[in-house]
Amino acid sequence: MNIATDILVHEHDIILRMINVINNAMQRLNSGEKIETGDLRQMVDFIRNFADHCHHAKEEDVLFKRMNEKGFPVQGGPIQVMLMEHDEGRRYVQNFEKAIDEYEKGNQDAVKQIIENAGGYAMLLTEHIQKENNILYPMGNRIFDENDQKNLIEAFENVEKNIVGEGVHEKYERMVETMEQKYML
Repeated sequence: MNIATDILVHEHDIILRMINVINNAMQRLNSGEKIETGDLRQMVDFIRNFADHCHHAKEEDVLFKRMNEKGFPVQGGPIQVMLMEHDEGRRYVQNFEKAIDEYEKGNQDAVKQIIENAGGYAMLLTEHIQKENNILYPMGNRIFDENDQKNLIEAFENVEKNIVGEGVHEKYERMVETMEQKYML
C-alpha cells in the first residue's frame, strides 16, 4: 500500500537539506564572512515557496483536515501544535527577510537579526519535522485505510498540479543542490 505521508517525509528530507545549508551559512556569517544577499534571499524563497506554499499546503489543506474528519481534534491536540509552529516559522521568515533588507542597506546590526531568525527557523523546523515524521504521521497512518491513502495521494498531486505549479518542486530541489555545493563544502 502506498502511504501518502511518504511524500511529505521526502519533502521533509529536502527541507532538512536546506536547513543544513542555512545553518552553515549562518555559521559563516557569524564568523565574519560576508554572505551574498542573493543567497540569503534564495533561502527565504525556498522556505516560503517550497516549505510553506508547497509542503505546508499539503499538510494544512489536506492531511490535517482529513485527520480531523477521522476524529483528530484540531484544537488542543498535535494538529494545533503543528499549526502554531507553522505560524511561528512564518514569523521567523518574515523577520529574516526584514533583516536581509537592513543588511543590504549596510546596517551591520542586521547580521545578528539574520542569524537569530534564520537560526531560530532552522531549529524550530528541525524539531517540528521530527515530531511530524515520528509522531503525527504515524498517528494518521493508523487511521487511514488504503482508500484514504489513495485519496490523500491524489489530493497531494492536485496541490502540486493546481496550486504549486508544474516544475516548481523540481526547481527547488535543484536550488538545494546548488546551495549545498556552495555552503556544504
